[in-house]
Amino acid sequence: MSPRQRLTPADRRAQLLAVGARLFAAHAYAEVLMEEVAEEAGVSRALLYRHFPSKHALFAAVYQQATEQLLAETRLDPADSLVAQLIQGMDVHLDYFVANRNAVLAANRVLAGDPVIQTIMANELDALRARLLAVLPLADESDREAVSGVLKSWLVFVRVLCIDWLTHETCTRTQLRDVCIGAVLGALRPLLAEDPAPDWPRQARRQAGAQVDQGGQ
Repeated sequence: MSPRQRLTPADRRAQLLAVGARLFAAHAYAEVLMEEVAEEAGVSRALLYRHFPSKHALFAAVYQQATEQLLAETRLDPADSLVAQLIQGMDVHLDYFVANRNAVLAANRVLAGDPVIQTIMANELDALRARLLAVLPLADESDREAVSGVLKSWLVFVRVLCIDWLTHETCTRTQLRDVCIGAVLGALRPLLAEDPAPDWPRQARRQAGAQVDQGGQ
């Protein structure tokens, strides 16, 4: 173990979270040992347990920090088109999922029934739903309730689909993203007075372009 650095409690916690995030990303949940976290951080196990009394507590703090960062990086800027906002949000989350495959699978598979982890994920989904509601063209409160229900179901659908993709990768990342975006646009169109994304689907444009090319040959 390297000589311990003197850090403030906040800085020490941040350091331990960074080490934990790195190890949970690199290894399956069962393979991460608190002893290894302490050694990697250059601290005693007693000090590690003072900040995080268990591996579960450390993982929960790591995942909470990750969800806060994902929310901060998901802009959903009303100045952009809805499709551009959805693409940006999906890309932010997929970047994290790919880079932290083991941590994501741990949260959604190994700890699928854990109330602490599920609350963290549920809070993130609720925050994303609220942001999407804020940028959609809603006519009245009845529209809001119907759209909110669709968004809630869609966000769960996206999570399940992405977890399955991390395990099997049955399509490309771009295809996965476009399936998710196409699903929510298709579900929202019957509920909104105006088309939220007249520039979608992309596939239709590609097919139309191909037909034009063929007709000109």
